[in-house]
Amino acid sequence: MSQTHNQDLRRALEITIHLGLVLLLVGLCLLILQPFLTTVLWALFIAVSVHPLFEWTGKALGGRTRLAAALLTILGVAVLAAPAVLLAGTLIEGVQIIAAQLWSGEPIIPLPPPAVESWPVIGAQLSGFWRLASTNLTAAAQQLAPHLKPLAGRMLSAAAGAGLGILQLFLSILLAGLILADSNRSAAVGHAFASRLMGARGAEFAALTAGTVRSVALGIVGVGVIQAVLAGLGFLAAGLPGAGLGAVVFFVGALLQVGGVLLVPAVIYVFATASLAKAVVFLIWCVFVTLVDNFLKPMLLGRGAPVPIGVVFIGSISGFMTLGLIGFFVGSVVLSIAYKLMLAWLEEKPAQS
Repeated sequence: MSQTHNQDLRRALEITIHLGLVLLLVGLCLLILQPFLTTVLWALFIAVSVHPLFEWTGKALGGRTRLAAALLTILGVAVLAAPAVLLAGTLIEGVQIIAAQLWSGEPIIPLPPPAVESWPVIGAQLSGFWRLASTNLTAAAQQLAPHLKPLAGRMLSAAAGAGLGILQLFLSILLAGLILADSNRSAAVGHAFASRLMGARGAEFAALTAGTVRSVALGIVGVGVIQAVLAGLGFLAAGLPGAGLGAVVFFVGALLQVGGVLLVPAVIYVFATASLAKAVVFLIWCVFVTLVDNFLKPMLLGRGAPVPIGVVFIGSISGFMTLGLIGFFVGSVVLSIAYKLMLAWLEEKPAQS
């Protein structure tokens, strides 16, 4: 009895030591990879999301998968670079216009239309400040300074974070291209990991993860692209300056679920500078653009994921609120897998005593 007890103690001690060494190794790996962990996750999500397109491109190119991965990587980099080039062009154009106005002595900000002063509640105050900004921009800036000062630090922090995010996304696209170039081996490793983690149902949960990621990419990013295109067409039709940049800004806002708020300044500008009929039509179009996701997301968000749309939607929104932009994917995947595990546990019959 004593010998058996000692053997059990030695075995428990060995298991504890082995487990501690494994946890230590995993912790060190996470510590080393921590600066690139977000980049790697983005790369995995991008690779999974575009894998159907990658397979179609590979077949169209006669089975040359590496060429297909290279083409998709170049396309992704081009799509990422387009907003940056558009932003740079808009900034250069704006600087040139301001320089020309300063050279000719024209005011940088035009005088407000007379109709603005007749607007209810805010008309008189808005018209007065607008007229001040047109005649004395420095004085107008001094009036705004106390209100904008608390936001300065946040704006600088957000700008720095946006720059880092663009760099991470650029690296993620390159890494996703490498994953796609060796997609067969990557898929085999993913399925093997899922099988070791989930046992016999590993393949099911691997397919669930891939389907959920594609569902969120289609339902969140896809709907954001559709809304941004519609908003850009509305900006062009209304004659707003910097329509392309406005569409890009609206796309980012749509991803953050605040796209409708970003349309308010555009609506005010059109009401102040265009005819009433044109402004009303633009307002109706903006309302349509804002509400279009209410019937597009139910059609696209749950597509490809064998879980209810509510689980995916709540997971993506809650994940974003907890983890930021990448939480759109992480939250929906984690909540979907937890939902399937709960169903599997509920469907399992208890052992008969």
